[in-house]
Amino acid sequence: MLYILSIDQSTSATKAILFDKRAKVKSRIDLPHRQFYPKETWVEHDPLEIYNNTVELIGRITQENNINSEALVCISISNQRETIVAWDKRTGQPIGNAVVWQCMRGEGKCNQLKQAGFGDEFRNKTGLIIDPYFSASGLSWLLKNYLITNKGANYDNILAGTIDSWLIWKLTNGKVHATDFSNACRTLLFNIHTLSWDKELCAHFDIPLVVLPEVKQSDQMYGETDARGALGARIPICGVMGDSHAALFAQACTQKGLAKVTYGTGSSVMMNIGDRPLAAPEGLVTSIGYSIGGNLAYVFEGNIHSTGATIKWLVDELRLIVKSSESEKVATTVDSTEGVYFVPAFSGLGAPYWDNMARACISGIHSGTRKAHIVRAGLESIAYQVKDLLDLMTKKAGISLLEIRVDGGPTNNDFLMQFQSDMLDSKVAVSDVEEASALGAAFAGGLGTGFWQHFDELSNLVTTKKSFKPKMPDEVRKKLYDGWLKALEKVKSN
Repeated sequence: MLYILSIDQSTSATKAILFDKRAKVKSRIDLPHRQFYPKETWVEHDPLEIYNNTVELIGRITQENNINSEALVCISISNQRETIVAWDKRTGQPIGNAVVWQCMRGEGKCNQLKQAGFGDEFRNKTGLIIDPYFSASGLSWLLKNYLITNKGANYDNILAGTIDSWLIWKLTNGKVHATDFSNACRTLLFNIHTLSWDKELCAHFDIPLVVLPEVKQSDQMYGETDARGALGARIPICGVMGDSHAALFAQACTQKGLAKVTYGTGSSVMMNIGDRPLAAPEGLVTSIGYSIGGNLAYVFEGNIHSTGATIKWLVDELRLIVKSSESEKVATTVDSTEGVYFVPAFSGLGAPYWDNMARACISGIHSGTRKAHIVRAGLESIAYQVKDLLDLMTKKAGISLLEIRVDGGPTNNDFLMQFQSDMLDSKVAVSDVEEASALGAAFAGGLGTGFWQHFDELSNLVTTKKSFKPKMPDEVRKKLYDGWLKALEKVKSN
């Protein structure tokens, strides 16, 4: 048996996962890493801890499964996308902790650039909005702080990149400094039209081009590693993708009009818009979905703050249900919410509204309202928020929504999935894919090494657990959604 070893480096932990030729998980091991909060709204990770965990996981998973280097086709990497690292190439030591995508330390720099009128330039070139969520402001802070604390220093020996490029550099013993298109395009420094680092954008953030990695396709070779001797021989590194993009690829969303929704605490919504970048609707962004085998696909993307978190709040705070899995049973004891709407803006509204001052609201309550109505309204709010995004995406792209492919814990809720299908008037396919981000990177690695031959072969490996087709009459759908839009207006701050 031959395997691909996929490293899924996420915000809270690193996972090592072995996939076989049928794309099934043979084994998985996790290691968490620490979260640092040096100031309010600042979030950091220790890059060396993440690297050491990665090496430990590679050693453990191969030893525990009695797999030698000859059984490994390659090592693939999926990663938290916008977290940024800078390091000294002479010593291999970071110049500071990694600035995590959640960190707000770059807000001041971003506000300066927006006030100076650079918003359109960044949006036109990168498809993104100026925001500390993306990597550039964090990297700008790291570099500036390095010069301040090291008098007389310069950037001649400094390298920088997202977590994937840090791991690649360390695993190859400093021989390869590279990233892929999906990670590069989330930095605010990469021009998605010219497919290169943009000199003017880098200058706005005072970032020299020389510190940035080479940008490759996801299925190219990124060097070789023996994982500090853990493998006994050097194995190719092939298959590198940002986590959300890898999940899109794992769901075989390789055709324009296919969309992926990952339901978690919040939700990531991505739709394939084809091989040309389009200007995203207000509140959404355009990214490079993937670049594999010469095939480049662009996506619209939006992120929702509270989906699974809404149901968790009903459990933990209101205690209307004992556990999240009870939400379906309780919700289906009533035929409708009877006009109750739940807008879960606990920390403001995310895409496409981006109203940080909005606050959650349950409206339409009357004397006959029971807990079942509120629980049902909470589930329905998830589907409404996804519809908000996908309606915008399809309208702007001028394409029809072919199907949405979904993953994550809430997809086990049949009521929610059927309501999602009804709201979108589209088929919803619940993926049977395990570890979607890790599998997407493995797919890219498998294509690059010849383990799998073409996209069609991958599509045959992606199976659907169940699917839902719309049943709701158009007039009912419109009435319910109109009610949601009115409820939204009640919580907006402007």
